[in-house]
Amino acid sequence: MSFSLPVTIKTVKISSAPKKTVVYPRVVRMRNQRLQTYINQVIVYTTQQLIDQQVGNMPSTVEEMLGEYEIKNNQRQVLSLSLSNYTYHEKAAHGLTIIKSLTFDLNKGKLCNLKDLFKPGSDYIKTLSSIIQAQIKERDIPILNGFTSISPDQEFYMADKALVIYFQLYDITPYAFGFPMFPISVYEIQDIIDENGPLGRMAVNN
Repeated sequence: MSFSLPVTIKTVKISSAPKKTVVYPRVVRMRNQRLQTYINQVIVYTTQQLIDQQVGNMPSTVEEMLGEYEIKNNQRQVLSLSLSNYTYHEKAAHGLTIIKSLTFDLNKGKLCNLKDLFKPGSDYIKTLSSIIQAQIKERDIPILNGFTSISPDQEFYMADKALVIYFQLYDITPYAFGFPMFPISVYEIQDIIDENGPLGRMAVNN
């Protein structure tokens, strides 16, 4: 198996005031310039989407904004990253953080939705939901209104040999719990993952 160097990342910073700074990643020096442009466009769009979601129609009340990113996976032609935005509005009880993740299959040159990681026709929603239900019970996670199922396009990222399904603050747990994250080993779902997709490449032991 030929080893390909991971994607090279540079950090771009937007700063409008001392307490308002957003950083996001930019992919550089890719051989496929068209793919590089596409990835960077998606990252910039998503970063702006998070800002707009936080600011809404109340830009003057924003006292603090901090945008950050984490590279979760950068190997085997899979780039998975998370963009986060923390914003505090004047007189609010506390600030709010939103996380949005992006996973790119560099072989296919596309942004992946959750369904793209699995074999066509596989009931990935049912399989993942039952694993998450078991983790909720095992980890004694406080749930607000009972958990039944993930959505077909549930948010996720990939970290080495794990698929991490997550929910936003308040979605299923109280604010104080933080972000509910559910790591699922690729080996636990090996029978339904697309062998030629990003998760399939992670499951290969070499």
